[in-house]
Amino acid sequence: MDDVTVRQASRAYNDKNDALAFFSLGANFVVYFASLYFAIRAAQTEMWWLYAPLVVVLAVAAGRLYVLEHDFGHLSFFSRKHWNVLGGHAVSPFTLAEFYTMQYNHDEHHRQIGNLEHREAGEIYTMTVREWEEAGFGKRLYYRLYRNPFVLIPLGAFYTYFLVWRFPKNTMKVAPKSVLLHNIALLVWWGFVFALAGWTGVFTIWLSIFVAGCLGVFLVYLQHNFEDTYWDRRPDLSFDQAALQGASCLSFGTWFDEAVANITKHDIHHLNASIPCYRLRQAHRELEDIFPLRRISFREALHAFTLKLWDEETDQLVPFPKERRAPAMAAPAE
Repeated sequence: MDDVTVRQASRAYNDKNDALAFFSLGANFVVYFASLYFAIRAAQTEMWWLYAPLVVVLAVAAGRLYVLEHDFGHLSFFSRKHWNVLGGHAVSPFTLAEFYTMQYNHDEHHRQIGNLEHREAGEIYTMTVREWEEAGFGKRLYYRLYRNPFVLIPLGAFYTYFLVWRFPKNTMKVAPKSVLLHNIALLVWWGFVFALAGWTGVFTIWLSIFVAGCLGVFLVYLQHNFEDTYWDRRPDLSFDQAALQGASCLSFGTWFDEAVANITKHDIHHLNASIPCYRLRQAHRELEDIFPLRRISFREALHAFTLKLWDEETDQLVPFPKERRAPAMAAPAE
């Protein structure tokens, strides 16, 4: 595949449509506040059969707002820079992610995609097979727990949303005052809900955040952790190959794409972050008619959670080895 040609072709989808952008953001907020109100009402009247699905809808709406904030961070959602910045600050109390640090850390992730020497820039840490073989019992145990989806997804969601994002990585370098103001705004928002609906309202928000976090960790894992993903070291590292081969396109259906603002089309997004999220599905559909872009099915996605280590010899993500590899035997002297 000619990656440069794919990049050039993708630029045809960079145009912003402010009317569509405002509609998408506005509709997202309507769903968020409507599902929050009716979920609280359902809890107050003990209609738990209705409360549970409403919390899920609220969680999806909150998660989608985070994807839009992510687009604001790339300045790719609206045509004007200050609209993107204002949008990022406006949604941050509902996503729990302070805008400037989210933008900085995510841009760093884009700069280091596929780079084995800077894996700290990724959201999910991946060890190599060699590092695993050299690791002691404690490090192996920690990594096994870390990569277990039943630990990674729920604990990762709680740890990231409720704890880490209160003082994100690079806060002191990027925007300490903004992080402080963001946390104050968060408390004001929760306090407002408490004043109107008591602990029922606050707990509903917290529960939806946790569910949104679980969905977010699930997607973040699948964005770069699958069997034939891409990692390399400089000077051999190819950014375009890391974007197209090292980022996934999840094929879970149109409704799922819309629910998560097309973040499923992560390969094209990494290749060209200037494409607004509302054009990503069209871009991927039309580009894959010309170039051999790969899609990952739901079954393949579930299989990806069994893959734990990057094998630099086979260039694949592989499961944990069943036993420690024996050291290579020296060739007999002739």
